[in-house]
Amino acid sequence: MQETSRRDSCWFAGALLAMASSLAQADQYLLTPETGDLVGEPRTAVARHEDTLIDIAREHKLGYDEIVNANPGVDPWLPGAGVRIELAKHRVLPDAARRGIVINLPEHRLYYFPPARAGEPAVVHSYPVSIGKMDWRTPLGATKIVQKVKDPPWYPPKSVRDEHAAKGDILPAVVPAGPDNPLGRFAMRLGIPGGAYLIHGTNRPAGVGMQVTHGCMRLYPEDIEALFGMVPVNTPVTLVNQPFKAGWQGGRLWVEVHPALKEDVVEPPKLTDLMRLVVAATRETLVPVDWAAVQQAYAESRGIPVPVTAAAEPTVATAAGERSGEILDP
Repeated sequence: MQETSRRDSCWFAGALLAMASSLAQADQYLLTPETGDLVGEPRTAVARHEDTLIDIAREHKLGYDEIVNANPGVDPWLPGAGVRIELAKHRVLPDAARRGIVINLPEHRLYYFPPARAGEPAVVHSYPVSIGKMDWRTPLGATKIVQKVKDPPWYPPKSVRDEHAAKGDILPAVVPAGPDNPLGRFAMRLGIPGGAYLIHGTNRPAGVGMQVTHGCMRLYPEDIEALFGMVPVNTPVTLVNQPFKAGWQGGRLWVEVHPALKEDVVEPPKLTDLMRLVVAATRETLVPVDWAAVQQAYAESRGIPVPVTAAAEPTVATAAGERSGEILDP
C-alpha cells in the first residue's frame, strides 16, 4: 500500500511538472504556493540574419516595447545573426486581485485569471497588448466585459475621423468586417461609461505591445482568438498603472521596473517610490535589501525581474504561499 501511494504521488508530481512545462510554452502558467508572486522563467533566443525584434517578439508572445526594453543597445530592425536576445518571460504578477482580467498599462500586458476548476491548480494566461497613446489614454479602474462580438464592424468616432482627415486619410462612418478592419476578427467591449473601449484584435500586428491606440487594448490575432474563446461576458476587468512591481518567490523579494506611461513623463515615478515599495514588502522580515540592485533596476527599467534580497526566513515563504493560495478561490 505504501509503495502504491509513493508511485501515485510520483506520477502526480510528474504530471504536474509536465503540465507546467506545457502551459509555460504558451504563456499560461500554473499558480501554486511555490510560484509565489512570479510566473515564468528567464529565457533567451538567438537572432537569425533575417530577424527583426518584431519577428522575435511575436514568435515568443512578446510585445514590441517589452522586447526592446529588455535588450538595450540592440537594433530593433537589424539585431544581427547570432545575437542573443533576452526574452522577458519571467514576470512579477501585478498587485491586484487575481481574478478575471488584469491589465497593467506600463507593462503593456494582460493577465487572465480564469476560475480554478475543482481538483485542478489555478492558472494565469498572459498576453502582450497595445494601449492608448498620450492624448487617448486608456482609463484606469474596475469594469467588466459587457459584450463579445465576432467579426465586428468598426464605427470610428468623429474625433478619430477628424484626426485621420487632418492627415489626408478619409475614414468611412463604418468599416465592415474584413482584412481592412483595425479591430480584427474578435472584440470584447468594456463597461466603461463615456467611451467605446474594447479589447480586440488587429490587422496590423507589428504594433502590438506599444502605446499607440485610441484607448482600446489591441492583441495579436491569435491571442485575441484564444482569449475570446475563454472569457465569458461579465468577466471582471481591472486596469492598473504599475510601472513598479514587487513580489516574493523562493523566499526572495524581486522587483520589476517598466518605463512610465507617456502621460506620466512630466512627473514620472521616482526611485523613492520604488524604495517605499521595497520597504513595505520587507517590513515584516529581517532580510537585508540590496539597495544597489534596486537602484540599478530603476535606472535600467528593462521590465526584467531582479532579486533584491537574499533568501528570506521560512516564515516569509509561508506568507507568500498563503497569498498565492488565495488564487485558488477567485
